[in-house]
Amino acid sequence: MGSIQSPYTPQDPSNFLDPAAVKRDSTKTLRDHLIEAVTNDPDLPALGSSITRIVQLSSSDDQSIQQLAYFVLSDVSLTQKILRLSNSVAFISASNKVNTSITKAIFLLGFNSVKTCALAMLLVDGMSGKRAEHVRTELNNALAASMISRELVKISSFKDAEEIAVVALFKNLGRLLLAAYDHNLYQKMMALIEEGTHTPLQASQTVLDFNLDTLTETILEKWNIPISIIQSLKNKPTGNLNAAKNKQEWMQQAAEFSEKATSLILATTEPEDSELKNKLLNRFGRALNLDKYKLDQLILSASAETRTYLINANLLIADKSNKINLHTTQTEFDTSLEDSLNELLLSNDENNSPGITQCYPSGKPYNASALLLAGVQDVTEIMASGKYKLEDLIMLVLETYYNSLGFRFITLCLRDQKINLFRARSSLGRNNMEYQKTFNFPTAPSNDLFHLALKKNVDLLISDAYIPKIRKLIPQWHVDLLPDARSFIVLPLVANEKPIGLFYADRALEASEGITAEETRLIRTLKGQVLTAFNSR
Repeated sequence: MGSIQSPYTPQDPSNFLDPAAVKRDSTKTLRDHLIEAVTNDPDLPALGSSITRIVQLSSSDDQSIQQLAYFVLSDVSLTQKILRLSNSVAFISASNKVNTSITKAIFLLGFNSVKTCALAMLLVDGMSGKRAEHVRTELNNALAASMISRELVKISSFKDAEEIAVVALFKNLGRLLLAAYDHNLYQKMMALIEEGTHTPLQASQTVLDFNLDTLTETILEKWNIPISIIQSLKNKPTGNLNAAKNKQEWMQQAAEFSEKATSLILATTEPEDSELKNKLLNRFGRALNLDKYKLDQLILSASAETRTYLINANLLIADKSNKINLHTTQTEFDTSLEDSLNELLLSNDENNSPGITQCYPSGKPYNASALLLAGVQDVTEIMASGKYKLEDLIMLVLETYYNSLGFRFITLCLRDQKINLFRARSSLGRNNMEYQKTFNFPTAPSNDLFHLALKKNVDLLISDAYIPKIRKLIPQWHVDLLPDARSFIVLPLVANEKPIGLFYADRALEASEGITAEETRLIRTLKGQVLTAFNSR
């Protein structure tokens, strides 16, 4: 097969590249047209923006857990997948209680695990509508490489190199995009690689007349992905590698290894395993602190995690030998092993997975007390572990109130003594970041609902804020900020007789159903847990 020279002539009118557009501008190369096809795809700008937001979150930033939790919660599909992952046998908590909270999922799985999972799911959802079979293959490869790289971190001296999971996830982005936008060229390139006559770089140059990795770099640059991640995608020169001098070099080595080792996890046949393992050990053994035993253990662990992630991404079909099948567009899979293990788990509660069934017109679930109780148990479990940040706990309580009582917006306000204001610090719900910026009020006493609640340390439930006697107690700042808040609660936080803040949550509809005695008890229990956490820090 000879090199395909520019200008580009499309191979098949069914491809995503527009033949008419190509004909109009014959000076552009195939690479130019691929970049145009990707950047002009109406689905991808939003995908790129979302990926950028997630990549930029850092586990060392106290606000990141809140931002990650809110990002996931704002996407119903993503929320379901993360929760399903946190409740899989591989990740289920010691209590065996089914998790219904994204914040607890972050606690159980770890910030970086949820971040990587969210990125992977975004990539899957953004690309799965393209050429199904080939795109599915590359998505499987991306997820597998990411899981392998996470295992490499565990045996590396660079313990702060968690972003390698992001690097590995994007390593084959060029192939993924080619599969989506010109499946004929993708097939021709992959055929050369599978025949063993060409390396991936040689196949790319032969079929496309350019290095496909440059497409990856260009798209990631357009998505404003950090340069440290883009630079880590470059392969090191051929030959056996030595131990890395710094983290950047190690990530380059780890990303290349992870991509090349994916077939050890995804392949349905065994014969070439030993040959591939030997090649990997020769090139990467010294650099990545690997020997045959460590490699086998790494592949075993990565295989289990990959399988779990692929199930949750609806990318997996398994045969009876438990091998992963990549050559079908069906998403059925055998869950008999997982179902069997779930049946054997000890449980103290017949109904330990309270889902939202039906809701009152206000949006409050009928089973609010069961949902609140599950939240109280989750907070208790996390506090008992001692391994939590105060911000994590606050976000879990916010999420519990938000979901259990059907609010549209909720925030925690804390006293800022420097500027004499109660200011919103954490929030969830519709337009939460907009509201959070301006949700503040003076600490100076006033005869309004908020100051009266703080002064008397009483929890307030406003079922209908439009009743005249209630309306006159609502301060002007609240009317201006949330004019359509029809029902809301105010839960003051008072320690040693001094107000430190409050929880506020509202709905746009009247809540004539009110709050039961049991719901009140659980609402106050959650508030008490937050006060305990404040006092212990």
